[in-house]
Amino acid sequence: MDNWRINHLFSLLKEDPKDEFVHFAIAQEYNKNEAYDKAIEYYEKLKELNQQYVGLYYHLAATYAEIEEEEKALKTYEEGIIIANALKDLHALSELKNAKLNYEMEL
Repeated sequence: MDNWRINHLFSLLKEDPKDEFVHFAIAQEYNKNEAYDKAIEYYEKLKELNQQYVGLYYHLAATYAEIEEEEKALKTYEEGIIIANALKDLHALSELKNAKLNYEMEL
């Protein structure tokens, strides 16, 4: 893991504990390094801060899929689809639907 990067992200988070992008970046950093439990922790914290941060659903669901938490992955894709639809974010909606369909086909 890039210690400088993660330390920098945590210093930014300390400055602003509600910075949604920093939570997302920390989760991504953990995910990249296969620290899936920590990645999920920060995706979930982001979800608590802002349920409408639509990008988190794709990545959180994929992380659940990676650790074979099938029900949580499918539920997360579904939640993201609902949010993207409500926000009229057609790009996110399409990506979430495709990712969910691809995942279901793998099961």
